[in-house]
Amino acid sequence: MTLPSLPPLRTLEAALHMTTGHLVREITRPTAQAPQWTALEWRIAEAAAVIHGIGALLACKLQWRGPARWEQFLAGQKHHTRLRRQYIAKTLARLDDAMHQAGIAAVALKGSALYDIGLYAGQERPMGDIDLLVREEDSDAAARLLIALGYQEKASTERHRVFEPAGQDAGKAGFGEHIDNPLKIELHTRIAERLPVYITDITALEFPRQPRPGLNPYSSIAALMRHLLLHTSCNIRARALRAIQLHDIALLASRMNDGDWHELTRERDGVRGLWWALPPMALTERYYPGSVSPAALQAATIGCPRLLRRAVRRHTLADVSWSNLRVRAFPGIEWSHSLPEALQFMTSRIFPARRDLALLRQIPARRPYGEATQWYGLSHINRIARWVFSHPPRVQTIYPIKVALGIEPGAGSEQELLRP
Repeated sequence: MTLPSLPPLRTLEAALHMTTGHLVREITRPTAQAPQWTALEWRIAEAAAVIHGIGALLACKLQWRGPARWEQFLAGQKHHTRLRRQYIAKTLARLDDAMHQAGIAAVALKGSALYDIGLYAGQERPMGDIDLLVREEDSDAAARLLIALGYQEKASTERHRVFEPAGQDAGKAGFGEHIDNPLKIELHTRIAERLPVYITDITALEFPRQPRPGLNPYSSIAALMRHLLLHTSCNIRARALRAIQLHDIALLASRMNDGDWHELTRERDGVRGLWWALPPMALTERYYPGSVSPAALQAATIGCPRLLRRAVRRHTLADVSWSNLRVRAFPGIEWSHSLPEALQFMTSRIFPARRDLALLRQIPARRPYGEATQWYGLSHINRIARWVFSHPPRVQTIYPIKVALGIEPGAGSEQELLRP
């Protein structure tokens, strides 16, 4: 099936929500019966699997077989995830050796840590990049080391410095997981997120107290869970959650005992409460019943804004993830603790900092979807007008949908979608 143009957005929205929910349920509670989907819905299911990073996991978990194209897609995702994992493991070993010799201590974050403790087999979980946490005073030395290993610095944000293999085109990427997709390394000196304006910083709780030169594990299993929860919270706030993140949390939760949960929820080192962890924990518990400690859920309600607590009760995965197709003006405003904070968040969206605008202008050269749309070439005033009057599709979501449907990503239909 190859379409000349996109179906109506309402059709795409309905199919994306339906297939997202069904695929996640098949991971958590597998059934033996294949869904009776239309040809369009099977294609949208491919896009949903890519968007949520669960193609390889579905290949391992599904108990039924779908159409030939679907089976070929899943087999390809599993194959490339395995190849990519092998390449990443070799890269991590190389980094460990180089940092050990240079006397630089680092923590291999998120996916690297989950693989290291054996939560995943090599063909189940995708990794788009390698995240490393180093001390602030080691940042420049670590950057020089990465450059010596053949990487070049491509971007710098308040969250991290991004390094990509020298000479590789970051915009040339396969659909979903592919061994040829460039492997980025993101260098962090802090683990902190804006939720939605004020910063929650957990760095002091994550770095081991006596690290050795080279790559280190987190300070504890609770520290790893804390980071997963904070990162997932940020993505939920931005309506950018991926289903694989909830799966990470549920798997890690199965390894935690009462002492680990207690360590997670107690206040220390200036981190006040766990209110920001309520949305990811509640959503994980909804899709993976019995996975999250009731005491931890109760602790996370303390200090959580009332509007956010209400939103948590009704939100589905599709509501707060990349499956939410439309651009919204103020996504996650319910995370604000007060009216002044909400107004500050709205102001930051309407009048973003120069650095944020500069990062947006870099996207066409650094993301495969960036050069396939005019969105990032519009003035910020034009983008605001479209937020308010037309709620256009998010380019990060519409891109994999168009690829799955066999539509040229830069086709003229995109211009129609951007009209207010």
